[in-house]
Amino acid sequence: PAMASAGGPDPERPHPKPFLIGVSGGTASGKSTVCEKIMELLGQNEVEQRQRKVLILSQDSFYKVLTAEQQAKALKGQYNFDHPDAFDNDLMHSTLKNIVEGKTVEVPTYDFVTHSRLAETTVVYPADVVLFEGILVFYSQDIRDMFHLRLFVDTDSDVRLSRRVLRDMKRGRDLEQILTQYTTFVKPAFEEFCLPTKKYADVIIPRGVDNMVAINLIVQHIQDILNGDICKWQRGAMNGHGRTYKRPFPEPTESSSVLAAGKRSHLESSSRPH
Repeated sequence: PAMASAGGPDPERPHPKPFLIGVSGGTASGKSTVCEKIMELLGQNEVEQRQRKVLILSQDSFYKVLTAEQQAKALKGQYNFDHPDAFDNDLMHSTLKNIVEGKTVEVPTYDFVTHSRLAETTVVYPADVVLFEGILVFYSQDIRDMFHLRLFVDTDSDVRLSRRVLRDMKRGRDLEQILTQYTTFVKPAFEEFCLPTKKYADVIIPRGVDNMVAINLIVQHIQDILNGDICKWQRGAMNGHGRTYKRPFPEPTESSSVLAAGKRSHLESSSRPH
């Protein structure tokens, strides 16, 4: 279904333009787990969905609707879900554009068991920080340039394979099909399409969610954003947009974690040439 705006702005809450964070990495590298840990440490897991200041979206929601022939291949493990063409990039771009503009959007729901897009959609309300995770979120320049911060979760390939096997077996697939799909499509696509985008990352997180030092630094950086402590983003200035992000939030409380000025620079959008 076409992405649609679900009504006008909620008068009860101001809608600042969100700070968009891209989270990439290979299959089963721990992208979702890193995002969930960030949400948990920010205390956003228990918040009612409409009131959340931080939310997670997945590129997996934007898989293309398959033809009957493609679906038959997919059920045999013979369709390449790791290729850039497997995603509905136009819908992904327009949805992210609306999210960045502070609009309420409808995001597709994808069923990984039947390899199909479901009829129901998920309504996503405006938030202040949006984490968008997926294997190829940095592949398209149009989408890559929308992120204010880019994270790459860098996990050992053997660890990723073992996680992938366990995850797919839980989805009802047999081991031989999983391994054939991995060697035929997943590994070559990672090396050709995903791994080269690592150079666009501002922060690389080795070992994924086990790297709590990196995750805590990122969480403190997001807290700065939510507290309105940082007003200007380097990438916006670099691109000549000169945008200033000001947020109508209360002053930080004593309990707020704020990075020391000397450390904050490591997490701000990089000014180095990519």
